[in-house]
Amino acid sequence: LHVTLLSVTLLRQDSTLVGFRAGDGLAIMTETMPRMSSSPQSAPKLAPSTSPTDVFAFDALSLGPERAEGNHEFKRQLVGVTPDRFEELVTQLKWRTFAEGDGEALYELGVGDDGEAHGLDDSAFTESIETLRKMASAIDCDCSVVHERRTRDGKRCATCLIRAKTSARQHKEIRITTLGNVDSGKSTMLGVLTRGGLDNGRGLARGGVFRHKHELESGRTSAISQQIIGFAPDGSVVNYHNPEVRETHQLTWTQIVSASSKVIHFSDLAGHERYLRTTMHGIAGVQPDFGMMCVDANRGGIVGMTKEHLSIMLGLKVPFFVVVTKIDMAADENRNATIDALKKLLKKSKTPLLVKDERDVMTSVQNVAGGVITPIFQVSCVTGEGLNLVRTFLNHLPSRRSFAPLAGNEALVHLDDSFAVPGIGTVVAGLVVSGTIETKDELLLGPNGNGEFIPVAIKSSMNKRVPVDRVTCGSSGSWALKARKAGQHVHKDDVRKGMILCAPSLNPRACWQFQAEVVILSHPTTLKLGYAPILHCLTVRQCARIVKMDGKDVLRMGDRALVTFEWNHRPEFVKVGTRVIFREGRTKGVGVVRATLPDVPRTPPTNYKSARHLQQSRV
Repeated sequence: LHVTLLSVTLLRQDSTLVGFRAGDGLAIMTETMPRMSSSPQSAPKLAPSTSPTDVFAFDALSLGPERAEGNHEFKRQLVGVTPDRFEELVTQLKWRTFAEGDGEALYELGVGDDGEAHGLDDSAFTESIETLRKMASAIDCDCSVVHERRTRDGKRCATCLIRAKTSARQHKEIRITTLGNVDSGKSTMLGVLTRGGLDNGRGLARGGVFRHKHELESGRTSAISQQIIGFAPDGSVVNYHNPEVRETHQLTWTQIVSASSKVIHFSDLAGHERYLRTTMHGIAGVQPDFGMMCVDANRGGIVGMTKEHLSIMLGLKVPFFVVVTKIDMAADENRNATIDALKKLLKKSKTPLLVKDERDVMTSVQNVAGGVITPIFQVSCVTGEGLNLVRTFLNHLPSRRSFAPLAGNEALVHLDDSFAVPGIGTVVAGLVVSGTIETKDELLLGPNGNGEFIPVAIKSSMNKRVPVDRVTCGSSGSWALKARKAGQHVHKDDVRKGMILCAPSLNPRACWQFQAEVVILSHPTTLKLGYAPILHCLTVRQCARIVKMDGKDVLRMGDRALVTFEWNHRPEFVKVGTRVIFREGRTKGVGVVRATLPDVPRTPPTNYKSARHLQQSRV
């Protein structure tokens, strides 16, 4: 833990002294300027700016050199392009968009490969935009100008978004979980974003997000709720036509997905401490790309479960952004105190950025995936203030998660839910982390209580409630199962959270014991052998007991050690490199799986009868 904080501190010092290296695109999103000379006499004098990024000296920096990987491309100009050169540019754009950007790419016009902003005059700028649009049309994509700005000498630069059309490929999916203390406005925020219209201040918007009657009565979320918002290729919101007017006819998920090229999948989690177990499972099991932390501006500080949720996100290394809600009803002193407390808390491990305009939005978009910058938005769901900035941020939010396919690209799904649908049978749902699952595929389902995997076949597939023939890596889906052997059936009771659906060529093996390198974040006393917390490992949630600690007899707060865990109830499928998190009372810890031990059998359970029998056998 101390090493992590030290590295962040060094990074922040580096960002102030020699340039912010967390990602490209910071200086160009602010006011661009010629590169400063090393000589004090030749250094130009900077004009004062009101940008909130001045505290990190972003205005004094130029864009870093262009990277060979990623979906971010710099172009000095696109003027007088010959047919042969046009074909080369189209090939490069296709690679940036589909191979690196998962259907999206950002082009910086007026910027050299070294990151220096030169700018373009009006005629060259117009021709470059028109050439880029022709390039995008050649690969069945749309091109739109996201943000335009001028250099100090008056020349024009622009950031352009190239996005695949809905007919060209499957939609891009980004998963976001909502976090924050109880009554911080998480469900209301989702209701306003996904259904259009503003809240009336008495819970109108959150009514469409809740799943149970008691949630409507109490106004508090207790179960995980799934919501989506779709963006068309031109960047408009598909869910509604006018964000200021509540739609009388809500679109179905099928209608939203079919018209969207990018879908944001929200998981609304509970904020009350009573439902912390459900929240932890939602963060670990949903495998989000980003988190949306909601903070009440009227509290005058950081209270309740906000710090607890923040520690979980940091432990799982999930980047997040903060939305300060209820600014319409908060007094100025409470609002300022909340933002100051939030900045102070985030500066321990992050670089907070208070978003005030579109320039700050694009700065956040290009650097939030690295996990160092944390954007802070201020919104009101009653007046609508700040909501357009959040929509713009979501529209251009990049995909953070990189799924590394296994050898041979075998299909692998971690199941997080199951249903019994009348007339269909057993249906399972989860996220495809490797390979592709198609209808009529023959897969393995498991492990069961004995560690065995059952052969099953896929009858049908759905993605976002839309029937599809295949579900690719990085997308969530649901599948109707049937047993491959005659006379056998797959019942809902046979499926539980934590099981996997995989290709037979993966040769999965369940294990009772595994080794993980853990760090104890908080504990009042010491941890010894036999300590058994509830372990969260992706969709797996089970009690695990410490059976061995390498090199140490006890663990205290801040200690790091290689620990061998053993599941208490049933074997599980665990993959090396997966992050684990546990919380039991005042004890909190995180870790990474380093090795699995499938050949080690289960330790025989010990009770008073077996202990007496063992003692008698020794006598």
